[in-house]
Amino acid sequence: MASYHLNVKTISRSQGRSATAAAAYRAAERIRCERYGIEHDYTRKGGVVDTQMFAPGDSDVAAWIEDREQLWNLVEARETRKNSVVAREWTVALPAELSPDQRRKLAHDFACTLVDRYGVIADVAIHAPHREGDERNHHAHILTTTRRVEGEGFGEKTRELDVKKTSSVEVSAMRRTWAELQNEALERAEVEGRVDHRSLEAQREEAQRAACEAEERGREEENALRLRLIAEELHRQPEPKLGPRTSAMERRAKQEAEREGKEYVPVTERGAEVAERRAERSLFEEVRGRFDTAREVYAQAREQGEGRREAVTAALRALVDREKEREVRREAERVVAQSRERGRDQPSAEDRLKGLLAKEDGVSPEEPREQVRSQESRQQEPDTGEVQRQQAEEQRRAQELAREEEKRERRRGRGRSR
Repeated sequence: MASYHLNVKTISRSQGRSATAAAAYRAAERIRCERYGIEHDYTRKGGVVDTQMFAPGDSDVAAWIEDREQLWNLVEARETRKNSVVAREWTVALPAELSPDQRRKLAHDFACTLVDRYGVIADVAIHAPHREGDERNHHAHILTTTRRVEGEGFGEKTRELDVKKTSSVEVSAMRRTWAELQNEALERAEVEGRVDHRSLEAQREEAQRAACEAEERGREEENALRLRLIAEELHRQPEPKLGPRTSAMERRAKQEAEREGKEYVPVTERGAEVAERRAERSLFEEVRGRFDTAREVYAQAREQGEGRREAVTAALRALVDREKEREVRREAERVVAQSRERGRDQPSAEDRLKGLLAKEDGVSPEEPREQVRSQESRQQEPDTGEVQRQQAEEQRRAQELAREEEKRERRRGRGRSR
């Protein structure tokens, strides 16, 4: 599933950085900095898929575009203050679902948008995923000048991106533009997923409002349930950023676990938080997948001439399929255990899902889930022996789950002591 990411940072001398070093590293080239008399050589760096520079269409900068070293040395020479901001970096995640050419076009389109909006020069470097990291992590670094191109040189600063009052408005506008460009590219590639630049809270409020409107219109139970599932999926904390050092520690722990044939357990607190967020998200994706199955069952039943009530019954049976429900419950219990370790008081993913599914089954969230199962049992009228066998099997699996959880706790304790 495509994910949204856009980050804007400045390259400032007050941070001990230079535009020439930043450009050399991102393009994996050798650039000599005339200001400091240093040669930045990153030609051995791998993972750079494509590099290209863009300038305003009506500017006479053909000679600059041909030479990255000359361009960024001119940028450094134009700034005289010891704390000058010499470049601005826009880092964007590129969808793994797109082909290399489609990702390249998407990155170039966004760079051209920056050039046209601010009149600057953009230096694009597309990077492949790290060989030891997430294989979907295609991304692009876009370095832009902090001054507009005027004639054969640089003119005024792009103050709208420097002043706090206007910079937040500009960055928000570009975040929205990047989401639109990315969704257009996904649509052209016939990829189903879409991205959203808004916060989780804003997306959740919209889904909840749409669900309430669907319920008020009536006869839209299916659509209302789908929207409520989306709202509940968005009821989560944002996934924290690991950072280079923490990511390296977690990669080493994962590789060590694979070599020893053990289950990977995060070794840092931030890594455990990321694992918990991803587990919770997977939980809701599983439920949404079951809901899609139920929706297909409902449509097929209607096409076969079944009445509305019979079709809804068939869809609900698919929605609460016993085996899949047990899988979701086991995953939820693991998420709940991790949450309780951190002393969190907010409702867990399991509690919210139980409440949502219980509401659709006609049972209040406070009523035990066993009441729903007893209703299903009375409808299906299974024999006593079958019920006993199912209970014994569930008890055996619960015991296995408890033993596995104890093992994970011991491994987690050893990881923290290290």
